[in-house]
Amino acid sequence: MNIALIGPSGVGKGTHAASLCARFALRHVATGDLFRHHLQTRSALGLLARKYMEQGELVPDEVVDAIIEEWCIQRDPDEGAFFDGFPRTAYQAHFLDGLLRTLHRPLAAVIYLRVPDTVIIDRLAGRLICRACQTPYHRMLHPARRDGVCDVCGGELYQRPDDTTQLVQARLRIFHRMTGPVLEHYAAANQLAILSGEGSIDEVDARLLDFVTAVRQGTATFATRSEAARIAAVESAALSAAQLARATPDLVLLGGPGSGKGTQAERLCAELGLPHIATGDLFRENLRQATDLGKLAQTYMNRGELVPDDVTEAMVEERLSRPDTQGGFILDGFPRTLPQAGALTEMMTRLQRRIAAVLYIKVPDEALVGRLSGRMICRACQAPYHLQFKPPHEPGTCDSCGGALYQRADDNPGTVRARLVTFHGQTEPLIAYYLRAGLLHEIDGEGPLPEISSRSLAALRPFLPASSVPFTAT
Repeated sequence: MNIALIGPSGVGKGTHAASLCARFALRHVATGDLFRHHLQTRSALGLLARKYMEQGELVPDEVVDAIIEEWCIQRDPDEGAFFDGFPRTAYQAHFLDGLLRTLHRPLAAVIYLRVPDTVIIDRLAGRLICRACQTPYHRMLHPARRDGVCDVCGGELYQRPDDTTQLVQARLRIFHRMTGPVLEHYAAANQLAILSGEGSIDEVDARLLDFVTAVRQGTATFATRSEAARIAAVESAALSAAQLARATPDLVLLGGPGSGKGTQAERLCAELGLPHIATGDLFRENLRQATDLGKLAQTYMNRGELVPDDVTEAMVEERLSRPDTQGGFILDGFPRTLPQAGALTEMMTRLQRRIAAVLYIKVPDEALVGRLSGRMICRACQAPYHLQFKPPHEPGTCDSCGGALYQRADDNPGTVRARLVTFHGQTEPLIAYYLRAGLLHEIDGEGPLPEISSRSLAALRPFLPASSVPFTAT
């Protein structure tokens, strides 16, 4: 029997995992624990994840997927699994379904532990974590025997810097936005249960134990699709909500890895005088300058944890609010998922702006595999090059800073194809989303760079102010 327990941070998933796993002989799996294990043991996946972190980049979803897949394949086939906090997105739900179907070990149920946001905010205000072993405590609900000292290892207890009311509210908005489609997915499959997470630990434990017992006996009652839809109140602003928005060329570029969207963004920005906002550069900038958001991201990385979406989104919103974006911008690398698209719409609404157009640079998968096999990156400034399309003036040396060029470990054909599976799974719904909104413009991304640049401008020209610098694709 395989069970998944989902819910926002602070709902008590980890607290209830131990009793459920002991009662039903399930093996507990939490993505955070697996991720830290791979980093600490320096496995192949851990080394790959660490490379991203050392380069100041977010660890991509396909690495997390591979970690889950490896764990599922290696466990005893007769042993049930208890997935703690996974899946978090519709993409992860489809990935997990396909993986477990291949292994002939489908999910028996997905339990959504529901707690009002106000209760979660109060709970997290009292949460404490052991610095050494990461054991969780709570000042009121689960206090340590000695104030400030871990019962397990004697380590120091501390409050996480992201457990402030403002950041918790932001995380809850993101959670609801991402989880609504997950609930609807599993309700449609008649696998979703919605249980209250309010009350004492013993009371919630009893509800969970009763339900899982019913699942094992074949007598469980699952939530209907209408019940899931009522709860899934995804907090995204309407795309047409910007009556007060200023008419500026606020543009988004989409494309698979190796599609050339970064190169096109640079060329377009140079010609049009717009700032190029690349989320990878933005993440590294916050880490390098040790901003408040950079320090917060670093605390996750130091704990061997993935940096959550709310930190990345806060970085993007801060960047979009700077004075140099007042005349428009080109956003590259965000959004990558439907929840992030909703987040971007909310940001733009708060800034009294709206996205003018989304340019999708489409390139066949096999062409992308060929392109990435020739990609080189500067170790010092992260400037991209390509042995065929954008070679450096001096082989192996960056034109900008003189740093050494190298090929990323994940730019081999097998890894690239895995990344493309993730891209299509996450981005195709995003493309459909912007197509329905009348914002998407697709161009052919194959051919000489000047031709692709001309196609890009032709697609974007209707959304540019008349005073924009004329474009000359050379």
